[in-house]
Amino acid sequence: MWAIPSQLLAGMAVYGGVGWLLDRWLDTSAFFPIGVVLGVVLAVYLVYRKHGQ
Repeated sequence: MWAIPSQLLAGMAVYGGVGWLLDRWLDTSAFFPIGVVLGVVLAVYLVYRKHGQ
């Protein structure tokens, strides 16, 4: 029951965290939102592959 929401949150957290670290390292502000969106897209893809069809 909690597998799908936890995968979506984990994708946002991991890739958003990587984007935040890149923003801090490169002194920019573009990678955090890109990381969050990329995390959601990849998490939805993985959820579809695992639980879809």
